Amino acid sequence: MTTTPRVMVNGEQRPVVDIEPYVTALDWLRDQGLTGAKEGCAEGECGACSIMVARPDGDGDSRTLWTALNACLVPVLSLDGQEVVTAEGLGKPGALHPVQEEMAHRGGSQCGYCTPGFICSMAAEYYRPDRTPADPSGNGERAADHEHGPNGFDLHAMSGNLCRCTGYRPIRDAAYALDLPPADDTFAQRCAAPAPAAPATRVRVGDTEFVRPTDLAAAVALLAERPDATVIAGCTDWGVEVNLRGTRAAFVVAVDQLPELRSFDVGSSEIEIGAALTLSEAERLLEGRIPLLDQFWPQFASRLIRNGATLGGNLGTASPIGDAPPALLALEATIVLAGPGGEREIPLADYFTGYRQTVKQPAELIRAVRIPLPLAPTVAFHKIAKRRFDDISSVAIAFALEAAGGVVERVAIGLGGVAATPIRATATEDALRGRPWTADTVREAAAVLGREGTPIDDHRASAAFRAAMLEQSLLKFHAESGIPEGITS
Repeated sequence: MTTTPRVMVNGEQRPVVDIEPYVTALDWLRDQGLTGAKEGCAEGECGACSIMVARPDGDGDSRTLWTALNACLVPVLSLDGQEVVTAEGLGKPGALHPVQEEMAHRGGSQCGYCTPGFICSMAAEYYRPDRTPADPSGNGERAADHEHGPNGFDLHAMSGNLCRCTGYRPIRDAAYALDLPPADDTFAQRCAAPAPAAPATRVRVGDTEFVRPTDLAAAVALLAERPDATVIAGCTDWGVEVNLRGTRAAFVVAVDQLPELRSFDVGSSEIEIGAALTLSEAERLLEGRIPLLDQFWPQFASRLIRNGATLGGNLGTASPIGDAPPALLALEATIVLAGPGGEREIPLADYFTGYRQTVKQPAELIRAVRIPLPLAPTVAFHKIAKRRFDDISSVAIAFALEAAGGVVERVAIGLGGVAATPIRATATEDALRGRPWTADTVREAAAVLGREGTPIDDHRASAAFRAAMLEQSLLKFHAESGIPEGITS
């Protein structure tokens, strides 16, 4: 049975008719005459396409969180039953939204190409429910800093939006000038109600088909029936393939709203993170419980991407330069695979079998990631790239270490970008375990780390550079670890 998808756009229900699975929300919106959102990069780096989507806030209180997403990556069919707001829906000439008003007043727009995207990302942060202004008297618990303005605005909310002509200071000034939304603000009031549930969707257009199953059993059955299916969640990877490489898929299965893949549980012996939770959702739910991931989050692309990307997707692509695997390898994570025969749990270190190859069978889905407790107390995540933020890794290294009496008792090191798969640096771990955490030990182990993997020369870095970065990373970790030599940590 096929359905006619509908998307609520700026308060108006719009049918999505005769649309193939690869058509993005951006292209569809522009065909609808809503041309505020622009295509700049078509790969989620510039934010000119940003829109707001009503999403569950993830805390179980049945409230809505306005979330900024890259419309250039999301298939419009995946928004069936959802609520979308574009820059045109926020305000109109003569009745501007406060964000639009401040951007105009502070000179935050010159050519205007990127402005609608900035507006939507800024508006999503404007409506963040826990945004709290600093106490002007200085007696409050939080003061304004270089990342948060006096109004509690988090500049990282716009970390995926680029501007090439205005300059960021007036845009920042506009963000910091925003008060909290007034009580009668329509979009603020909308946050008190639940976000729309994702309906079952099945659309066939020509030789293509898009399906959104309602539960895990139905999804697994579909994959068993169609092993050639393309599975999507946040589409931050497949969307790039569609836009830049012209990739098309005959059968697409969306799993981003499957409740079984959106689990979150903190137990006495492990933490479970559902594979379809976005990275932003996982960050909010964890609330700092995993310090290594706290270092990892801001280095994974941008906030706009993290609002859509999932751990399941990052592991499912099995890219050797994915940022999540090194961190999860250092955390000694396991992954839960669900298939026709039930579930199986395997160590992440055993999951990757070759370049973009894994032990996952075509009819299986990654259901969750499990991180064992207790955590190692001394951790670091080092990402070496051509840009400090929002870039692809040349090398990524994650460390998790525990020392007692100055002796290394427990260590796990995850590496990305130095082999055909993400790997554990087991030889280096062996060179450290049971030895004193001293400069001499670390120098010897760093030489071992420089020989781990099989790095190659490519356009991001040479093999020699990658090996050097591995060595330097361990030396840096030792220098910054804060563990006094010969003293219990």
